[in-house]
Amino acid sequence: MDTLVEPASASASTSPRASATLRKLYFLRFAFAAVWAGLLFATSSKLGPLTAALLVIYPLFDVAAAVVDVRSAKANGGPVRGLYVNIALSTLTGIGLALAATSGIPAVLRVWGVWAITAGLVQLIVGALRRRLGGQWAMIVSGAISTLAGASFFAQAGSNEASLSSLAGYAFLGGVFFLVSALRMTRAGKAAAAA
Repeated sequence: MDTLVEPASASASTSPRASATLRKLYFLRFAFAAVWAGLLFATSSKLGPLTAALLVIYPLFDVAAAVVDVRSAKANGGPVRGLYVNIALSTLTGIGLALAATSGIPAVLRVWGVWAITAGLVQLIVGALRRRLGGQWAMIVSGAISTLAGASFFAQAGSNEASLSSLAGYAFLGGVFFLVSALRMTRAGKAAAAA
């Protein structure tokens, strides 16, 4: 989630408060992604008002999560520029998806694909810069997969079998990566407390 992040100092990047906030945020992101994916999968057969609303809500939730992340990073002396990039990308994506939903599934897949590519690159870089917090390898891998998935969505938009159900799978998998990261951060925090 961060292409413009300046490296944080070791003390700022390993703050117990920063780790706890990020861990809670990752658990919340997993829960949201799981529920959202289920709802989208149930409504993905056609692009109606409920499906369109779900499509717009997802990047807006990403904006809200990034705002929480920015507040935590600022309070703990961490880097925030890349998080602002993520907020801008997700805001633009929400607007783009609202417009694309009026044009059909292929347009939605193209907008989502561009977002997945750019947000994946940002996530990969932020994960790499936060690796001292522990549990960030899942975020790095998730960012790389997001980038590849985005290209796949863009390609799928041009096929006769364009479907929104693949977005549900993508969101759920992203949520699983947040869960893995949160669990690894929890384990790393317990190990550090015991030492």
